[in-house]
Amino acid sequence: MILKLTNSYKNSFKGLSVQVWWLSLITLINRAGTMVIPFMSLYLTEHLKFTLNHVGWVMTAFGLGSVCGAWLGGKLTNKFGFYKVMLWSLVISSFMFVGLQYITSFYGICIAIFFLLLVADLFRPALFVAVAAYAKPENRTRAVTLIRLAINLGFSVGPAVGGFIIYTISYSGLFWIDGISCLAAGILFFYVLNEKRAGNNIKEVEEGIKGSPYKDKAYLVFLAALLLIGFAFLQYFSTIPLYYHDVHHLTEKEIGWLMSLNGILIFAIEMPLVSFFDKERFSKYSILIYSTLLFALSFLILNLLGWVGVLAIGMIFMSFAEMLNFPFLNSFAMDRAAKHNNQGEYMALFTMAFSVSHIFAHNSGMQLISFFGYEITWYIMVALLLLAVLFLVWLKHIIKKENY
Repeated sequence: MILKLTNSYKNSFKGLSVQVWWLSLITLINRAGTMVIPFMSLYLTEHLKFTLNHVGWVMTAFGLGSVCGAWLGGKLTNKFGFYKVMLWSLVISSFMFVGLQYITSFYGICIAIFFLLLVADLFRPALFVAVAAYAKPENRTRAVTLIRLAINLGFSVGPAVGGFIIYTISYSGLFWIDGISCLAAGILFFYVLNEKRAGNNIKEVEEGIKGSPYKDKAYLVFLAALLLIGFAFLQYFSTIPLYYHDVHHLTEKEIGWLMSLNGILIFAIEMPLVSFFDKERFSKYSILIYSTLLFALSFLILNLLGWVGVLAIGMIFMSFAEMLNFPFLNSFAMDRAAKHNNQGEYMALFTMAFSVSHIFAHNSGMQLISFFGYEITWYIMVALLLLAVLFLVWLKHIIKKENY
């Protein structure tokens, strides 16, 4: 049984190109390298003595920079190709991370954070176009899943290493390590994925009909569902930990272990799970619909049962929903973009949807809890996710009409 499971896990990684593996490693280094991000609020309040109001505006600049970076990244990818955009994003952001430590004024930090995120997030839409170029169409969902694994692992390793650096060296050391790691990722990217050296005949833009994502009805419906799913999902990283503490009186250590369950499940199960469902016999749209319902159930169950063990059950539901939902959302966006001569803008809108969710989800969740309490807030999240399901059903209907 164990041997069968091991073979199944190994087989889920088979067939992916060498370039996709290199992209995953580069993404891992890049994401692990952005260690300063999880400690930004602490750095601003403890080191620079900013007020919470000031921190709120800095984080707003953070979100706006991310949105603008994703949009500009799509435009630049269309014009110059993913290779140049990714390389220069890594190199320039490395110097900006180092320089950030020398800016101490409130307005200076706001401007610096905006431009840092703008440059850093040029990388994201270009990355998805690169995956589409380097992976075979039948392997795109698994390729995106491997990239997600790298991102999750990077975000898991980064904060732990960052905390150690702050404790042993200082915040200054953190900025330097961030910059050096981004530069290292850029150098590795240049060396192993240089188009001439790789010897790959990469078609950066596949043949297809011309079109704009802003006029693509199916894609706009898809983005509406994505925004709602992202809004609810991000509560697990802001309001849900507060719920664990305020209502169920969990300690920071217990909350940390419960949150780590998500990362453990993703690392251990996501690739074979996606590999199993990434077959023609399974409808991609049905997978999206049912996984969104599972997201909703992860919130609903919190209100139905008062037992503390339900928190782990809810986290498991959310984790399985995430593992099925996001890879297939990515896959749909990439497949849709591949049909048009406009891949950069399509993937830019995809990444912008998550950036917009980041801007509004955390603050809105806090405000809802403040006005209505946790129980009503979770019912509101359920309602938003059910609305997302309706958008996905509509999307399925539009695609079905297109294919006839």
